[in-house]
Amino acid sequence: MKYKSKITGFGEEAFEFLSAELDLNFVIIFNENAPEELADLAILHTAETLLAPPEAGDMMKIGKNTYKITAVGTEVPHSLGTLGHCTLAFGGGAEAYRPGCIMLEGPEFSRDAVSIGDTIEIF
Repeated sequence: MKYKSKITGFGEEAFEFLSAELDLNFVIIFNENAPEELADLAILHTAETLLAPPEAGDMMKIGKNTYKITAVGTEVPHSLGTLGHCTLAFGGGAEAYRPGCIMLEGPEFSRDAVSIGDTIEIF
């Protein structure tokens, strides 16, 4: 296990970036102590220690779904380790869209896939 955290809340706009109309398919995660303007956009979770950097080939569980990590941006180890922050982009890809992005391959992600008390895990 490289990382395990518990989901504690959802910002008002946390699922706005899962939009076929806008050609977007990502969510943002942040520790529950995120600044208010960022917390509104994020899935919030407990602050935990990142035990090892995530890598392509690792698995990530968020709520009820498990995904294969296909790429990790260069800033993820720092931002996830210090702020619990990164972007989770669904649909795979060999390269991260942004430096703070983890690319995930697996089932479709939706609001119904996560509940308060569920976990975010990297293994």
